[in-house]
Amino acid sequence: MITSVLVANRGEIACRVFRTCRDLGISTVAVYSDADAGALHVREADAAVRLPGAAPSETYLRGDLIVAAALAAGADAVHPGYGFLSENAGFARAVIDAGLVWIGPPPAAIEAMASKTRAKELLGIAPLDPARVTEADLPVLVKAAAGGGGRGMRVVRELADLTGELESASAEAASAFGDGEVFVEPYVEDGRHVEVQLLCDAHGTVWALGTRDCSLQRRHQKVIEEAPAPGLPAALEASLLDTAVRAAKAVGYVGAGTVEFLVADGRAHFLEMNTRLQVEHPVTEEVYGVDLVALQLAVAEGGKLPPETPAPRGHAIEARLYAEDPARGWAPQTGALRLFDVPEGVRLDTGYASGDAIGVHYDPMIAKLTVHAPTRDGAVRKLARALERTRIHGPVTNRDLLVASLRHPGYAAVEALDTGFYDRNLPALTAAPGGEGLAAVAAALAAASARRGRFGGGWRNLRSQDETRTYGGGTGGGTDGGTDRDHEVRYRPTRDGGYEVTAPEGVRVVAAAPDRVSLETAGVVRHFDVTAYADGTVHVGGHRLAARPRFTDPREQTAPGSLLAPMPGTVVRVADGLAVGDRVTAGQPLLWLEAMKMEHRVTAPASGTLTALHAAPGRQVEVGALLAVVHAQASVPTEAQEDPSA
Repeated sequence: MITSVLVANRGEIACRVFRTCRDLGISTVAVYSDADAGALHVREADAAVRLPGAAPSETYLRGDLIVAAALAAGADAVHPGYGFLSENAGFARAVIDAGLVWIGPPPAAIEAMASKTRAKELLGIAPLDPARVTEADLPVLVKAAAGGGGRGMRVVRELADLTGELESASAEAASAFGDGEVFVEPYVEDGRHVEVQLLCDAHGTVWALGTRDCSLQRRHQKVIEEAPAPGLPAALEASLLDTAVRAAKAVGYVGAGTVEFLVADGRAHFLEMNTRLQVEHPVTEEVYGVDLVALQLAVAEGGKLPPETPAPRGHAIEARLYAEDPARGWAPQTGALRLFDVPEGVRLDTGYASGDAIGVHYDPMIAKLTVHAPTRDGAVRKLARALERTRIHGPVTNRDLLVASLRHPGYAAVEALDTGFYDRNLPALTAAPGGEGLAAVAAALAAASARRGRFGGGWRNLRSQDETRTYGGGTGGGTDGGTDRDHEVRYRPTRDGGYEVTAPEGVRVVAAAPDRVSLETAGVVRHFDVTAYADGTVHVGGHRLAARPRFTDPREQTAPGSLLAPMPGTVVRVADGLAVGDRVTAGQPLLWLEAMKMEHRVTAPASGTLTALHAAPGRQVEVGALLAVVHAQASVPTEAQEDPSA
């Protein structure tokens, strides 16, 4: 019987497993990097063991250190979570060889399925030979053989780009998974990403716990998932379940696993089998009324599953809340999570609490919010409203995008549900959220009330000009300059101690205090809770605003052609041979940054001469750091021009 479990992972993954362990009376052990020393999963564990360093390759990918940590802490079992070493057969063997219980599939099954190339071979599907790819094969997808989460994936639409993308994907895969193997397969445009949840015991019982739709993705990472996958023809759904069960039986699978497909034109294309629990497993748990982690533990102890698969009920939807700016190429964000509060009635899986810091080293996901309802429409409405009511004070997040996605007609229409959803709809989904201008009025009056409380003052017989405050809005509202969408508010104090708003027009002040403002427009009174922070960020209900300074700081001005870091991270590569004095062309890749599981390519803004280069591989940079300067020229000799897409 298992008495103590070490989770070989971090963040919400570890917290999720710990929750079930506590319910079962099993003690827990966390491992943590130096960057995670104060993390929630460390605080929640009964014991914790440090893995010196910050990079995953030094910490969470070091199987030898994790096994030693389990033995030192007295754990008798290891749960790999999802990600990192969860699909590493060598790690599974090391755990077993150390006399510990491995809460996962047999190493042989991991070897057969964890490599996407070997999994395809097992099912009779051969990848493309990179050396034989022709124009007729395009577009193709370069994909890491190990791991997941969108790392090591590149869509190639031009044959000339293939070699470079193979090298880039291989380097990213090696960094993320310790395995640089990549392969090439046909790229199916805008199909639906549908998967089947499996749970198998060592006695021959295989449960296929229905389907999930995970089509809403950015950068090949899932954003919104739901179960069951809506609108599938009965015959197609039955085929998916049958294929998944056959794959599991073919390798003698034991434990939780997921078989993924891309569905297009009424056909299902096998993608891979993930030999682990999935991030999106909560939607299946909600529909089937099971605890998959508890069942994993029971199977690892040798238990038998009931012969009949549980019956499904209703519909569940999960949204991943990321610290990122969708309007700026999904750039990850960092900083203090000052307040994080989710309304009741929502399942919350998270590795953060109010006061925690979101750093640069790991995935930018803050939490997963999951709801269950009798119908899909009911679940959509419930989750959208819950997200609106969630209070998140801190870095820019994708919360507004999630709400807009759930309420978009294309999401309601199942036929428009595919992996190209954000490619088609992102501009509309990141447009100004409704009510932002009114929120700026509330922010201005709350600030005025706070100032009046500190310094006194108010209405005078000889009234001076109106007070003016400006706030930046949208997902980019913040002290880094945010977005171009600014809201100017003009107001004046009144004889009775209140305020009169002169711009925008049509706003009457009902009440104003430093933390709450009530405004009337078109006969409707609305109340706004206001929280202002010292860095100029103001949260008004669900709106994140930035108080704009009255005067521009000359120190913030940069030279024309300056390339600034769009996000905090690490310089992982500089273009081969790049040096000051080189001529570059517009769009030419100059260097690559990596942060929070995302690689960002920095390109030349114009054709000209590289006059400064401050980036070097391994250098840590903050957002806004000067990386390079390109002095634009009217023309560049033909021989210096290069393919901008290289």
